[in-house]
Amino acid sequence: MELAVIWFIAIAVLWTGYFVLEGFDFGVGILLPFMGRRDSVDRRVAINAIGPVWDANEVWMITAGGAMFAAFPAWYASLFSGFYLPLLVILVALILRAVAFEYRGKRDDPVWRARWDRAIVFGSAAPAFLWGLVFANVVRGVAMDSDHIVTAGLLGLLHPYALLGGVTTLSLFTLHGAVFLTLKTDGPVRARARRAAVGAAWSAVPSGAIFLAWTQIAHGAAWTLPVAVAAAAALVGAVAAARLRREGLSFTLTAVTVAAASVTLFGSLFPNVLPSTTDPAFSLTVWNASSADYTLTVMSWVAVVFLPLILLYQGWSYWVFRRRVTGEQITGTSADGPKEVSAS
Repeated sequence: MELAVIWFIAIAVLWTGYFVLEGFDFGVGILLPFMGRRDSVDRRVAINAIGPVWDANEVWMITAGGAMFAAFPAWYASLFSGFYLPLLVILVALILRAVAFEYRGKRDDPVWRARWDRAIVFGSAAPAFLWGLVFANVVRGVAMDSDHIVTAGLLGLLHPYALLGGVTTLSLFTLHGAVFLTLKTDGPVRARARRAAVGAAWSAVPSGAIFLAWTQIAHGAAWTLPVAVAAAAALVGAVAAARLRREGLSFTLTAVTVAAASVTLFGSLFPNVLPSTTDPAFSLTVWNASSADYTLTVMSWVAVVFLPLILLYQGWSYWVFRRRVTGEQITGTSADGPKEVSAS
């Protein structure tokens, strides 16, 4: 297999890992107002549930972007220039969200916390919607000339398929986050998260099914059909498991749904990396957008050495912080749990 194809698969894996892991982070942030009053311990429980892992989850996005820049510079250049505005909003939202996590607990003032809570909600909802919008446009293709310069304006990115993609990721990540909270918390937050999961399912199931069907019919390959079907089946199974209070199974199935949906998108995109709707001959492909073989070879050796270490470290961190978060731990009435983390 050619190195360019291998690196396309590697980038798809990195983005898939980002959507699976950061997806439940986004969901928790979106659901924050529903977890309790703005000055309540319950909101702190929800935030502390992702406190030890949210920043590590964002590393997957940074790594994916860096790999695109090094392995497919033409793809990176066209994508980040043509999608400048939505990607800028995502960047600002992520920065605002990170600052809100750190500053929310700096003052014991309900108004202060409420302001940062709104920043967390925006910083979670905006990327959750816009990532779906961006990748739906990438799969569908954009107006692009022979010099691989995207000529589509903002309105050209807001077509029905892309908007449905945004709604799908927004609702799916919300469901993913609600299920994560049922698995990671206890007490009132866990009960509210169960109700939130059922509510999110009313949007996630129909939007996800329609988006996957549309993707497969309009852009899919023969081998992506069973993957898309598996994604839809896992989504229905996740909702059923949530209703039966099988939290571990439900979270596993929402993760499978996100991963399978991402595989469907990247599988439908290949061998293109950015199709042109102006003329198919202007499309960027795995081969005309890639770096030289020497660059890809060096990158491959670096990945072989460092990627297993990163995966082991992140797996270890999830294992260390595997216990449920409760209100008693936050208030310090339980001796076997942390009183606070910086994200509170």
